[in-house]
Amino acid sequence: MFFHIKELQFHAKPERPDPVYARKLQEVLGGQFGEITVAMQYLFQGWNVRGDGKYKDLLLDTGTEELAHVEMLATMIARLLNNAPLETLEDAAKDPVIAAILGGSNPQHAIVTGLGAAPTDSNGYPWNSRYTIASGNLLADFRHNLAAESQGRLQVARLYEMTDDRGVKDMLAWLLARDTMHQNQWIVAIKELEAKEGVVVPTTFPKEREIQEVSHVLFNFSRGQESAQGPWAHGPSPDGATFQYVANPQPHAPEPHLPPAPPYIHDTPPKVFRSQNMPHMPPQ
Repeated sequence: MFFHIKELQFHAKPERPDPVYARKLQEVLGGQFGEITVAMQYLFQGWNVRGDGKYKDLLLDTGTEELAHVEMLATMIARLLNNAPLETLEDAAKDPVIAAILGGSNPQHAIVTGLGAAPTDSNGYPWNSRYTIASGNLLADFRHNLAAESQGRLQVARLYEMTDDRGVKDMLAWLLARDTMHQNQWIVAIKELEAKEGVVVPTTFPKEREIQEVSHVLFNFSRGQESAQGPWAHGPSPDGATFQYVANPQPHAPEPHLPPAPPYIHDTPPKVFRSQNMPHMPPQ
């Protein structure tokens, strides 16, 4: 059961209208790493937990907070559109071609949403549930959560640098701080799960069923040997094994040769390939 509290978690009021920046904010609202994504991701991860306890509660706490961030951003976007000239573009973009490249205001903010936010990214692409991960394996999910928060905080930091509006910066500073907390909480949660069950997901799959001779080998598949200098090439691995490095990896199987497809498939006829392999014969 959810309750909506009318007050915002933090201020979301700009100093002045700015429809161009309103479009930019759409990215951290409805983009791949936006607040809608993490809200849905954490909530579905929490709802799908088959058991009670602190991990489920942590997910639902954080997912519900992210809904508050969605509302903050939607409110900020709506206020940035208040009394704004709809034809406003980047100040430097006087030429229509340059304006199109740099990106101006979003006409859908006026035509579709009536000066309000939308569940889309900064280019108007609709939010997609495929951005989310809820696998039922908490260690795998928490690692994805850490990546999502890292990308999200990176985008918010970039947006912070794109405005001098004090009101916008204040809200983004709050979001940056909360992303700091969320990154840290997933880091410690990951470490706790790793200490309990191991580091390679899924930890329940029997190791003897994999070809263990290559389980901890770094193959050099690019020019140069720089990758050999990292700790992932030599020494102990996080799961207690020993890393190895192969400078010149060799194939373990011969070149494959597939039989022709049946005639009803209508692939390229086998005779075409045979003619390519026939030696050149001089004309008679």
